[in-house]
Amino acid sequence: MKVVVCGVGLIGGSIGLAARRRLEAEVIGFDPAHDAVTQALRLGALTGGAESVAEAVKGADIVFCAAPVGYLPALVAEALEASSYDTVVSDVGSTKRELVEGLAGHPDAGRFIGGHPIAGAETAGVENARAELFEGARWYLTPGGQAGGVHYDRIQRAVADLGARPQAIDPELHDRLMATVSHLPHVIANVMVSQAEVAISEEAERLPEVGRSFRDTTRVAGANPQIWKDIFTSNSEAVAAEIDRAVERLREAAALIRAGDPGAVEAWQSRALAARDRLLETSGAGGILCELRVAVENKPGVVAEIALALGREGVNIEDMALQPAADMRTGAISLWVAGEADAKRAVEVMRGLGHTAAPAGSSA
Repeated sequence: MKVVVCGVGLIGGSIGLAARRRLEAEVIGFDPAHDAVTQALRLGALTGGAESVAEAVKGADIVFCAAPVGYLPALVAEALEASSYDTVVSDVGSTKRELVEGLAGHPDAGRFIGGHPIAGAETAGVENARAELFEGARWYLTPGGQAGGVHYDRIQRAVADLGARPQAIDPELHDRLMATVSHLPHVIANVMVSQAEVAISEEAERLPEVGRSFRDTTRVAGANPQIWKDIFTSNSEAVAAEIDRAVERLREAAALIRAGDPGAVEAWQSRALAARDRLLETSGAGGILCELRVAVENKPGVVAEIALALGREGVNIEDMALQPAADMRTGAISLWVAGEADAKRAVEVMRGLGHTAAPAGSSA
């Protein structure tokens, strides 16, 4: 397998290290900063470097575009235009809607499967890359309506083989979720440090040094301005809507605390603790994997339709395999999901889409 990373920083370098270790892949890197490629070669994240995107993607099986969000539309389009018809192109950006919609009219849009690994570190740069960065991490995939089944299958398998847990999700839903759990915390951290800066300047003699809770809560304040300006801009409506909701909840919290009812405040704090515990629970595959067989027409977008429909119902595909019929007009998809409950739900979803679906070995 030949894997290409266009953008050799923390994520691109970690993809390279993991692909070499776990996929035994040839990994070619391109980056406008030539020093990054040189360092990645020295660290073993790449087997070779390229002077251009076109040179890098020649003969590639998978191309990962690992650039800041603002550079991705042009980079992805260049990778698609320079690569062959069987190359799948993905990205690792933290916003998806604008990118996927912008490529909708591209003649090779079916070869692009958007991606976003929920993995990172406090440090940036290829020198901090590590092969285990994606171990157990959720890796969202956002296929468009024309996504090819073979391309989706290839990127899902590769992501899983890198150690991550792939899950299909609608691009717009992805951006709304990220606005809540990723982008809003950065906004709040920025606001908190600004507020504290004013308070400390006004009350310097009476305020203590900042405590651990302040340091923990504001850890992401001012994170890489060059990257976050693009994230906030590309997801502006979703982030602004979450800010409005947060303002309302802050007003409710102010009213609750001002009322001075100890029991109500304790209950509020307990609910927050329970909610945090639920949100941070690991959601890896639980239970025995169940195989399902789904009969489908062999047409563009059908695999993406199935993956997205299951994702909306909370059913994650742990593995899949495609078996086209000899006439190439129809085919079967084998899906593996965790647990009998998810298997039953998946069958219902597939039948709701008009496909014949049953557990493997069943005549139902």
